[in-house]
Amino acid sequence: MLNVEELRDYCLAKPVVTEGLPFGEDTLVFKVAGKIFLLIGLEKGDRFNVKCDPELAIELRERHPEVQPGYHMNKKLWNTVAMDGTLTRKQLLEMIDHSYAEVVKSLPKKTQAEISGPAQ
Repeated sequence: MLNVEELRDYCLAKPVVTEGLPFGEDTLVFKVAGKIFLLIGLEKGDRFNVKCDPELAIELRERHPEVQPGYHMNKKLWNTVAMDGTLTRKQLLEMIDHSYAEVVKSLPKKTQAEISGPAQ
């Protein structure tokens, strides 16, 4: 299980993440380097939208009824995920991590390098 505060703390702990309310007071939006990777409605706070690899998106939807095509989003690339206790905390966090990674890999190489820090 995950609540809005825990989700917010988890997202903000990631490198180069900002939060805002660009779509109104009810929708909290998390961006990495200016690109959205997660949205959550604050009124109910019981579901969030995350970006997802198209093939994985279909697989997750088939396996988990609480994962639906992204509400008000590109249904091929976004999922709406219910935080109703059906999916484990680990599964929810993995979906957030995947969304963050999907957005980061779409950024320019220079920005990706700035996010990941110096190569080991």
